[in-house]
Amino acid sequence: MVPVRVNGDLALFAAINRALLDREAAHPGAILDREFIGTYCDGFEEAAEAIRALDWSLLESLSGLSRDVIEELASEVTKAKSIIVCWAMGLTQHRNAVATIREIVNFLLLRGNIGRPGAGPSPIRGHSNVQGDRTMGIWEKMPDSFLDALKAEFGFEPPRAHGWDTVDSIRAMRDGKVDVFFALGGNFVAAAPDSVVTEKAMSNCQLTVHVATKLNRSHLCHGAEALILPCLGRTEIDIQATGAQFVTVEDTMSMVHASHGTLPPGSDRLRSEVSIVCALGHALFGKDIGWVEMGEDYRAIRAHIAQVVPGFASFEDRVIEPGGFMLPRGPHDTRTFATPTGKARFTINPPDAVEVPEGHLLLQTIRSQDQFNTSVYGLNDRYRGIRGERRVVFVNEEDLDTFGVRDGDLVDVISVFSDGERRAESFRAVQYPITRGCAAAYFPEANVLVPLDATAEISNTPASKSVVIRLERVGVQQISVGA
Repeated sequence: MVPVRVNGDLALFAAINRALLDREAAHPGAILDREFIGTYCDGFEEAAEAIRALDWSLLESLSGLSRDVIEELASEVTKAKSIIVCWAMGLTQHRNAVATIREIVNFLLLRGNIGRPGAGPSPIRGHSNVQGDRTMGIWEKMPDSFLDALKAEFGFEPPRAHGWDTVDSIRAMRDGKVDVFFALGGNFVAAAPDSVVTEKAMSNCQLTVHVATKLNRSHLCHGAEALILPCLGRTEIDIQATGAQFVTVEDTMSMVHASHGTLPPGSDRLRSEVSIVCALGHALFGKDIGWVEMGEDYRAIRAHIAQVVPGFASFEDRVIEPGGFMLPRGPHDTRTFATPTGKARFTINPPDAVEVPEGHLLLQTIRSQDQFNTSVYGLNDRYRGIRGERRVVFVNEEDLDTFGVRDGDLVDVISVFSDGERRAESFRAVQYPITRGCAAAYFPEANVLVPLDATAEISNTPASKSVVIRLERVGVQQISVGA
């Protein structure tokens, strides 16, 4: 357990890489996998030169760790035959998120920890809506190769102009550039940053449509006209004109498998998501690409996917096998890389971190044990000893003393950004062994504090793990904290 400060991960991995390079200089050939680097990588010398030039005092300050701790971790690295680096949203929701992941890749490349069993990067991507949608082409910046395949399969010219991601969509709705918002599942308003701005943006639409399995907060934040279209859940039996249907999902390890509903539908009037989309397609465009056939028999959809999406040849035959099948992963399978040179690329990522003014903390949003995405099933969090409450902010004991706040006091949490302040009222301060200078609060309750324009460079992901805040004490009531 290495208690890196919030947003200190880039500095941490840069420091480990610096330690590995220093040890390689002292013991040539004993630390780095020179054969792997020479055969499968490019850019090593330039990146190594930049890493060797890093100042240790800066790395210690940015990571919140002493050099001794980092060197101890580097020793564990050199003793390990193989290493896997796992990460989730804790790395992706920072301004420097992309640079951080690139530095992790540098770390793995140095010792050949990519493309062999028991080693490599392992992003934890959640349920199939995350990775499966992107695999199927749900992206605002699809490459021409994918669009060309769509054109060849369906005989129409797909739009080539790039669209908007989540943050840019909210900005567009805010600015009156969007007439219709259409959502398949999800809880957009609760999951998005800058809650007040997002709610107002939704109200600017002329029509908002939600296809949903259950009611949620987003359905109350709507445009001039609003529709809620209840649909079957993936757990419910789906009968169409040609009989029982199944859909497919992709898990976090790139396995694709069938998902059969087993529960009776909540109502005999519920339609599936597939049926709703295909009916809309038919109503809007007629019989041009076989909307009716796809809605009546999902095998028709999978046949199209097999022709369009890389890795899905013989889709129908492969997906019915027990356990499904794994998608191709070039670096893992054959140590091949989709870069201009065909090699893995070392990159230069100058370490930095969010500057936190005196009297402030760096907040990260987190989830409780009794929660799945925005669905909160209870008010207890056995991970952290919280019972019966969610409007809490976790703070180090010494930081609480600095602010004159006691464990259990009622506080307002105020985020500070270039465009002003945002306030989340009536949170309980909870003394917790979090790294000094840092704080944490539950998502989505703390989303109101996340500025819409605070995003990761390149990816434009909301920086929900890097929110500068201060606390204002407004009460002294106590929270129940226990196992």
